[in-house]
Amino acid sequence: CPENLQKASSGINAEYGGIDAMKAIADAGKKRDISIFNNTISDYNDELKKDPVVQNHLKSLYDNLLEKNLVRIIEPYSRVQIAHVAETINLPYDIVEKKLSQIILDKKFSGILDQGSGVLIVYDGSESDQTYTYALDTITHMGKVVDVLFKKAQKLS
Repeated sequence: CPENLQKASSGINAEYGGIDAMKAIADAGKKRDISIFNNTISDYNDELKKDPVVQNHLKSLYDNLLEKNLVRIIEPYSRVQIAHVAETINLPYDIVEKKLSQIILDKKFSGILDQGSGVLIVYDGSESDQTYTYALDTITHMGKVVDVLFKKAQKLS
């Protein structure tokens, strides 16, 4: 019986060699390590490029891992050189800079990129001022009150 199980699993693995690749990708995802993820993609390139659905999920996982790793690296700083972040995460400068700008534009992290000096300036995660929102709500409610009073005044005339 164990021999049959071994033959069956080797047959599955021969048909779709991506099982080992998926295990390795899952391991990289669990460890949250982008370098292991990239190495796995390189090692199992043929198996992973066959399926467009798998490619789409891998791209999504890569973006998620990269984002979380970058945020984890830059959180303790108020100013950090982009080159240092790129060196720490072991990725090219331009990829790191592009992803950092995307993270900032998506408002997942508060800061600005000073491209002239190659520095990311991190802002405190201070809470936004709610005054504007409250003022709009008050104006909306006042408008409703005025409408009701206007209708009552029309009935009296």
